[in-house]
Amino acid sequence: MKALVYHGPGKKSWEDKPAPTLIKSTDAIVRITRTTICGTDLHILKGDTPEVEPGRILGHEGVGVIEEVGEAVSNFKQGDHVLISCITSCGRCSYCKKQLYSHCEDGGWILGHLIDGTQAESVRIPHADNSLYPIPAGVDEEALVMLSDILPTGFEIGVLAGQVKPGDSVAIVGAGPVGMAALLTAQFYSPARLIMVDTNSSRLDMAKTFGATDTLNSANGDAVAQIMALTNGKGVDVAIEAVGIPSTFDICQNIVTAGGHIANVGVHGKSVELHIEKLWAQNITLTAGLVNTNTTPMLMQTVQAGRLAPSQLISHRFALNDIIEAYRVFGDAAKEKAMKVILCAE
Repeated sequence: MKALVYHGPGKKSWEDKPAPTLIKSTDAIVRITRTTICGTDLHILKGDTPEVEPGRILGHEGVGVIEEVGEAVSNFKQGDHVLISCITSCGRCSYCKKQLYSHCEDGGWILGHLIDGTQAESVRIPHADNSLYPIPAGVDEEALVMLSDILPTGFEIGVLAGQVKPGDSVAIVGAGPVGMAALLTAQFYSPARLIMVDTNSSRLDMAKTFGATDTLNSANGDAVAQIMALTNGKGVDVAIEAVGIPSTFDICQNIVTAGGHIANVGVHGKSVELHIEKLWAQNITLTAGLVNTNTTPMLMQTVQAGRLAPSQLISHRFALNDIIEAYRVFGDAAKEKAMKVILCAE
C-alpha cells in the first residue's frame, strides 16, 4: 500500500509500505476513505516530537471502511463505515475508567506517533471497540473527519477546561483549525465576547463569519494592549492558547483577568516563561492537556442535528495520492489561505 512516511525532521515521502495486519484480537483494519493533516504533524516534521521514529506512517485522523476485525471485536464488522478517534483507548485501565483516554495504559495518542497512522491506504486500529465510532447513514463523512481530533481538542482542552460560561469574554489566540474549533464550540455556552487573535488576516476574516465578535491582528505586537482596551482594562475571563509558541502563551498570561482561566491547547516544542510573579495573586487557573475524546459522541450528535457544521473548516481537497502537495499547501497556510485539507482515497 501507499503511505506518508516520516524519515526524520524535515523529511517525508509517499512510498510503498506493507499493508497492516491484525496483531491482537481486539484490532481492526480500516481502509481509509478520507484523512487530513494536523498541525501536530507539522510539529513532528519540525522535530518537536522526538519520540516519533523515522519510518513511521504519520496521521491520526480520518474515516474509513472496516476491512477486517479481530475475533474479540464485537461492536464492528467488515464493511462498517467508521470514524477513527485520534486517541486509542482500551476502556479497561484505571485512566480509561476516569475518561482520561489520552493516558490509556495501552493506548492514548499512538496513531502516527508510536504506531503507524492514518495517512495511508489502510491502518490498524488497536482496541477497535473503544477507538472507533460508527458513522450513521447519510452523515457527511468529510465533516466527521473534523471529529477525529480538532473539534474535541478545541472543545475539551480549550472550552471545557477554560470553563467558558454565559456572558464571559473569551480570547482565542491562534486562528488555525483547533482555534477555530474552540471558536465554534465556545458558542454552545453563549459567551458575551469572542475575540480571535492571529497574524493571518484571511483567517481572521473567516473567524468573523464563524462567530467571532472581535478580531485582532497581532502582527504588530500590540495584541495585549488592544485586548485590554476592548475589555476596559480588565482582561478576559478565558484566554485559550491555540498555537504552541512562547509569544502566544505570553499574550494569554498578560490578558487574563483576576479569577480567569488560561487554557493551553497548543503543542509546545519549546519551554515558555511563566510569569508566576504576576499571576500568583490573580487567582487564575492554568490548564494544559491532551484531548481525551470523551466528548466525541456528543459532538457527533450536534453535527447530525445540524447544530454544528464542521465542514465549513475545510478549505482544500486533494486526492490521497497528492498528499505531498497537500502538505505543501497546509504548511504554507497564510499564502494558500488553507484551514483544513481533506485527502480523499475514493
